[in-house]
Amino acid sequence: MDAALRQLLEGLLESGRAHDAGRTDRLERLRNLEAETAQMLAVLVRATGARRVLEIGTSNGYSALWLADAVADTGGEVTTVEVEPERARMARENFGRSKLQHLIELRTEDGGRTLAESPDGAWDFIFLDAERPHYVGYWPDLLRSLRPFGLLAVDNVLSHAGEVAAFRALVEGAPGITSALVPIGAGVLLIAKGAGASGTRG
Repeated sequence: MDAALRQLLEGLLESGRAHDAGRTDRLERLRNLEAETAQMLAVLVRATGARRVLEIGTSNGYSALWLADAVADTGGEVTTVEVEPERARMARENFGRSKLQHLIELRTEDGGRTLAESPDGAWDFIFLDAERPHYVGYWPDLLRSLRPFGLLAVDNVLSHAGEVAAFRALVEGAPGITSALVPIGAGVLLIAKGAGASGTRG
């Protein structure tokens, strides 16, 4: 990572924390990813050679820039989805401040729609950091649109354990799926899709 991008990311993290500190409504907060979690995701993208990366939950673009820096090394691109137009505008501006804008496709739409319209096996790597009550509904399309031996990373599984309990039960009961909980940041659940996992519309 070059010095200019690192400075941009540090500034976004600091300004995001300052923004959130003055707001009691969770939905008004930017809720940026913890730096150590972002670093781990970037390592995983590089280690798996992921080229088709999907992020659901852009916010101000902080985590998408980490992912884009990683796919710059794998020859890929990031598609990031944000349902709130104002946050999408902020993210677009932040992408424009980097040298990675050409590697990022920003969609202003519901993540469920993106998943439903994604072809089977469309994504090598998916990062899910959106509204947790939707995750159970997302699961069939998450599994279907993730390529065999692809990786899904889900944030906030320790900080909001109760909200993702039903989702985790689905994951644990799915054939051909292996998962591991990484106690970093707010807790990240890593989910690998094996050859025996159901991944097509039936």
